Amino acid sequence: MARADGPALSRGAPDGGPGAEPARRAVEAVWRIESARIVGALARYTGDFALAEDVAQEAVAEALVSWARDGEPANPVGWLLATARRRAIDAFRRRSALDERYALLAGQLAEGEATSGAAAPPRGGSVELPWDPDRVEDDVLALVFVACHPVLSPEARVALTLRTVGGLSSEEIARAFLVPVPTVQARITRAKKTIAAAGVPFALPPADERRARLGGVLSVLYVIFTEASTATGGDRLLRTDLGYEAIRLARTLVALLPDEPEAHGLLALCELTAARFPARVGPDGEAVLLEDQDRRLWDRSAIRRGLAALGRAAAVGRGLGPYGLQAAIAACHASAGSVAETDWERIVLLYEALGRVAPSPVVELNRAVAVAMASGPGPALALVDELAVAGRLSGSHLLPSVRGELLARLGRAAEARAELELAARLCGNVRERAVLLRKAAALTG
Repeated sequence: MARADGPALSRGAPDGGPGAEPARRAVEAVWRIESARIVGALARYTGDFALAEDVAQEAVAEALVSWARDGEPANPVGWLLATARRRAIDAFRRRSALDERYALLAGQLAEGEATSGAAAPPRGGSVELPWDPDRVEDDVLALVFVACHPVLSPEARVALTLRTVGGLSSEEIARAFLVPVPTVQARITRAKKTIAAAGVPFALPPADERRARLGGVLSVLYVIFTEASTATGGDRLLRTDLGYEAIRLARTLVALLPDEPEAHGLLALCELTAARFPARVGPDGEAVLLEDQDRRLWDRSAIRRGLAALGRAAAVGRGLGPYGLQAAIAACHASAGSVAETDWERIVLLYEALGRVAPSPVVELNRAVAVAMASGPGPALALVDELAVAGRLSGSHLLPSVRGELLARLGRAAEARAELELAARLCGNVRERAVLLRKAAALTG
């Protein structure tokens, strides 16, 4: 059985011949694009989520060798599926208690091969497998819901979703969330064992459960994108590759659930936020504040896509939900020519609405920032002080950073500097910390 920590894409073909690197690139491209469909089809075929991923990884490892030697097949997805299915049959053969199931699977495979005329994965050739296009979307959607099942911890859901639906390796997930690779591997292994122990079926949940569990799916994608748009640690402000992966997954979810307004709302939020990525960092990777950004660098295509998704969220729902409201706030920024031209009063109203449907101290803090822009720093500081007295956001750099900004605008330089220095000490991101220290230094003297 292959290791459970991810596809062996980075190891290359063992023979190290001239075809090794092209084969690695080809396998990596297929896996990145089609991994969710491959694992989903195998999970439905075997009825075993963990086995499906294991045999998919074994097929990937075999492809690195075979494609380097014989060239990429005409139907690479079919090749991987055929190879993985054979590996699944081998696994069932080793389980004496499942002899009857092995016979059934072997008969199905023989029937499929007879239909396609493919006795074995031909080297360098095409493999046609029974690939029911009517089931592909159900397979991917089931994969999303299984990876985000409520029996798993939030951290495990994120890791498993990025692995099975996003096709990321354990190394990529570990780099994104600044945790050791063994930690990611352990989370994924534990998640698969939990799913097996809980008897979670590989199938779409019933319609009445689907809506209830959709919130967990959306939450996972939101966490992934939030980490990408402002990294909690490390020396990069943005993790654009992770952000665009979250957008790809959100687009997949929207395509599979076109009548869910919050799926459209989340996609709109991601698109509108990512549109500002090109202007948020300078040439040396330093953070560029909103008021200093060159808005000509904003991705206008992403803004159009985001506004269109926001329109669909409003059209299919009965009022915007939490993600739709956040997208509407992002739309206010996207449509403004400058910070001064931004409709801050509308943003305040949107944050008030967001605070009613999804109350949180971060929402209240952001509302205070909008109040400062609309009505001045005095009323905003009163709101921030209420949060501080309540002990909310203690240990986070967000509250002292906002409080420091407001105190500076009120001319209380010494207090502002102390707050900004505290925020810098609490901040885990090197780039964001540098901005806070620069602001504090500017208040000296």
